[in-house]
Amino acid sequence: MSQALRRLPSVPGQCLVGSGCRGPVPAESPVSLCEWHLAAASEWEQSRHGVTDVLPSPCAVCGSRLGVRYPSGWLCAVCEWRHGELVDHELPPPRVDVVYYLRFDDRIKIGTSGNPRQRLSAIWHDELLAFERGDRVRERRRHAEFAADRFAGTEWFRRSPALLAHVEGLAAGVDDPWALHARWTSEAIARTG
Repeated sequence: MSQALRRLPSVPGQCLVGSGCRGPVPAESPVSLCEWHLAAASEWEQSRHGVTDVLPSPCAVCGSRLGVRYPSGWLCAVCEWRHGELVDHELPPPRVDVVYYLRFDDRIKIGTSGNPRQRLSAIWHDELLAFERGDRVRERRRHAEFAADRFAGTEWFRRSPALLAHVEGLAAGVDDPWALHARWTSEAIARTG
């Protein structure tokens, strides 16, 4: 607290800011400031940390509508792409390797791909359960971790409690694994942009 505010005598219901301001303090105010000084403090805070709001249009990279508004412009709240900047569609998308978990009937396939849309379209499955960032090394670790449940010579596994718990942990808080993949891809684009 500034020295000026500490020296001012506190008068219940009146603004603590000096220079003669003794405006009324709203009853629900968390600090003894009048509405004008509360608004000034709020604007200062927003200029430093931004305000979460709906983007004027969907993010060009990930399609999210959630953004953070700063005085200098907008950032996508998901991938941090600067709103309004163009994406160079002539550049190939960055490679984002994932380990995927597919369910077919009572089995789960653990595989990996740098192009999961293409790969998963070629595999018969009932449901995409989860994605995990990683390449062949991570895939091999998962195969070793759940080796007791593996169908010999395949990437398919029995639905064991341990494997289901792992998949549930990956899927926790993720409504759509494809949205998570889109975020990882947009983050990779933002890093190269």
